[in-house]
Amino acid sequence: MTEPRDHPFVAAVKPLVDAMGGELMDPALAQPDDVVLTWEGRDLLAVRLPQLSESLDHILAALERRHGMPLARLDRKSKQDVVRILEARGAFSVRHGVETVAGALGVSRFTVYNYLNRESGAQGKPNKNSQE
Repeated sequence: MTEPRDHPFVAAVKPLVDAMGGELMDPALAQPDDVVLTWEGRDLLAVRLPQLSESLDHILAALERRHGMPLARLDRKSKQDVVRILEARGAFSVRHGVETVAGALGVSRFTVYNYLNRESGAQGKPNKNSQE
């Protein structure tokens, strides 16, 4: 990037871009799908967003760091909490999302669907994922 990485705007958006698994880059290198951010009328920064499947991997890795262990080693209640968090973040709208999550949790797809249905039942609403 031509602009210093310590610019206040870059410092402000970097944690968000990192949390999404995005990449900061020089706006001159931006491709059509990248997001160019402007500061005081000048293109300052471009953000390359990850593909959805990469985002799911990034979220799973962040959850492992948060728990301090592989997700497969969590107890059942913690795995249910992870599924709830992932559902809120749209993880199951990604193709093969259920399979990816099941693999990370060390459970079957059926178990993930049970966790999803359990959460939906507890909230008294139908589960849009139960048809997949």
